[in-house]
Amino acid sequence: MGKLFGTDGVRGIANKELTNELVYKLGRFGSYVLTKNSNKEKATILVAKDTRISGDMLENSLIAGILSAGNDAVKIDVVPTPTVAYLVRTMDFDAGVMISASHNSYEDNGIKFFNGDGLKLSDSIENKIEDYILNDEDIEEEIIGTNLGRVHQDYYLKFRYLEYIKSIAKDDFSGLNFAIDTANGAASELAPTLFRELNANVHVLNDKPDGININNNCGSTHLEGLSRYVIDNNLDFGLAFDGDADRLLAVDSKGNLVDGDKIMTICAHDMKEKNELKNDTIVVTVMSNIGFHKAMKENDLDVEVTKVGDRYVLEKMLEKDYSIGGEQSGHIIFLDHNTTGDGLLTAVKICNAVIDLDKPLDELSQVMKSYPQVLLNAKVSVDKKDLYEDHELINKRIQEISSELEGNGRILIRPSGTEPLVRVMLEGEKLDILNKYAKELVMLFEEHLK
Repeated sequence: MGKLFGTDGVRGIANKELTNELVYKLGRFGSYVLTKNSNKEKATILVAKDTRISGDMLENSLIAGILSAGNDAVKIDVVPTPTVAYLVRTMDFDAGVMISASHNSYEDNGIKFFNGDGLKLSDSIENKIEDYILNDEDIEEEIIGTNLGRVHQDYYLKFRYLEYIKSIAKDDFSGLNFAIDTANGAASELAPTLFRELNANVHVLNDKPDGININNNCGSTHLEGLSRYVIDNNLDFGLAFDGDADRLLAVDSKGNLVDGDKIMTICAHDMKEKNELKNDTIVVTVMSNIGFHKAMKENDLDVEVTKVGDRYVLEKMLEKDYSIGGEQSGHIIFLDHNTTGDGLLTAVKICNAVIDLDKPLDELSQVMKSYPQVLLNAKVSVDKKDLYEDHELINKRIQEISSELEGNGRILIRPSGTEPLVRVMLEGEKLDILNKYAKELVMLFEEHLK
């Protein structure tokens, strides 16, 4: 068994790669490592899930592991991932776990841990948990009898989170007419409730989860249906969540994509107007569009760049005390409010900006011009996805293409942290040339790294 943790927890096909045995061990050793220095007689771990059919099965295995380590567990059922981060940080929980594979299809599932501060785990903590599992180590203490943990449930805690998000909104959204797509996922209950209670004229799509329809041709990875609906119903805009609602993308009234770069541009502008943008800086990853950097420069805003992954964005934000950062994919962190990407919070921030700046989303998004960007996935062997840098033929061609694009574009190669893929991204002025190079590189990867 190789390394367990990817860029966003442990993921795999439920009951095949992500087995009950593995999840039990993650619960046992994860809760032990995260709470062994606690002064409490028993630590308490918050447990939540999205709408996948495998969620019930894995939840039971996870909780069994937590209880076997002498910790208590509190179940809160189906909620967005950022709910866990918020509740752990603001209440008397020692850690939290979200069972979700985010934007992946229903067959996959995953385990995401949060420490007592509502933060995703550091590499060092993940390594300690992995050491127990991969080296067949065990907890030294014998935990039996009254030392075993107990499970409780509190399905009303999610409304504490909902009230907090409501408090960030403008008093009234009654002037807004928009659609939301909840991806048949974790936001299916809370997102419609939020906007109805804020008096928005909200149209709700894909809020009937059945265990297997999460992310299925809907949500932030499939915006076509939302775009059509917004156009056909003459709406102001549309908002799309992913399966665990830690990310959000939008479309304007004409159905055009408003991605994470544009959302951050809009929200940063609004925050600067209200003196809420700390150090006049936004944190993004290497995936952000060239157009984003140009727009920031034109508006006298600074940009910090990290490697891909919202955890790395958050690390930089915490280090430098920045207030907004995120990814082009829609993971956006507003650190004054939460410690992880938060789709509901981002949705409220977009609505606030439309009201504050008194302009439609169409106009606000034009502040940034997006340069053509092509992103393709090369399917490779899991054990070879990091080897491209040492492959002479692949490396040579990457360098040749980079030279040809120099000054007018760029190339970025990134092995996926959660899937057997190498992501090939090219950006520049001429889409046909970008497509040609991207397809050529994908063929090279799939031919030589199978």
